[in-house]
Amino acid sequence: MPSKVLVCGAAGQLGRELQQCAPDGIEVIARSRRALDITDANAVEAILADHTVRAVINAAAYTAVDKAETDAAAAQAINAHAPGLLADACAARGLRILHVSTDFVFDGAQGRPYRPDDATNPLGVYGASKLAGEQAVLDSGADAIVVRTGWVYSRHGGNFVKTMLRLMAERDQLGIVDDQIGTPTWAQGLAKTCWALLAIPEAMGIYHWSDAGACSWYDFACAIQAQGLERGLLTRAATLTPIPAADYPTPAQRPPYSVLDKSSTRALLGYSGAHWQDSFAAMLNDWMEHDKELLA
Repeated sequence: MPSKVLVCGAAGQLGRELQQCAPDGIEVIARSRRALDITDANAVEAILADHTVRAVINAAAYTAVDKAETDAAAAQAINAHAPGLLADACAARGLRILHVSTDFVFDGAQGRPYRPDDATNPLGVYGASKLAGEQAVLDSGADAIVVRTGWVYSRHGGNFVKTMLRLMAERDQLGIVDDQIGTPTWAQGLAKTCWALLAIPEAMGIYHWSDAGACSWYDFACAIQAQGLERGLLTRAATLTPIPAADYPTPAQRPPYSVLDKSSTRALLGYSGAHWQDSFAAMLNDWMEHDKELLA
């Protein structure tokens, strides 16, 4: 295992969990977008030279899926160009790189969990830019790992859980999409898996990771409300109505089914991971422990 690791995207949900879950003996060089512009080759070269890191984890990404449709240049710069710069710099120095990608590289038409070697077909700018980033990393010649995931949430930053809790507190009724299926993924579990993969010398190529199980956004919203009521985060129940995605049009098309097949990752690591419902309950415990004002 490397002794010093650069984590890009350190202010994001996964970036913060990577710092908190770093194994003993690892010194994390954490850089947010403000502290390190990973689209700048000179900045990348400088930080790798200054800190003599042994590996890089790229958790930085342009994640505004709908905005990407009209801001393609920015999405391409961060999601496609920057990972290539990082990987090329790692290849030149003999460093490992772990790059985090997304289930949106698939079109969702398959109807069964996607394996790492399944054909990709992104439906929008975001997914296409992430796929280009994967390819740049894998083509760089670096000792590279790509980890695809989806539906990530944590106690940090903005995410579906926090949005739902806010809207449930504000509104009496909510319509939630029920024909898009995926797997909610706690960023902490994803971070631990990234560190575990990085520690295995023979780990190379594409791996999939999310929590176990699958659900719709409506199912996830129901779980959020049930847990919110049970824990006193909500004082009343809103009426949740399942709706088709066609009734909630968005600028970007989303895959209707993006469950990932994690069998190869599980076999390599020797563990299957927690079910998404258990991870969600654990995240709420973690959030409430660290933010005492939630119940104030």
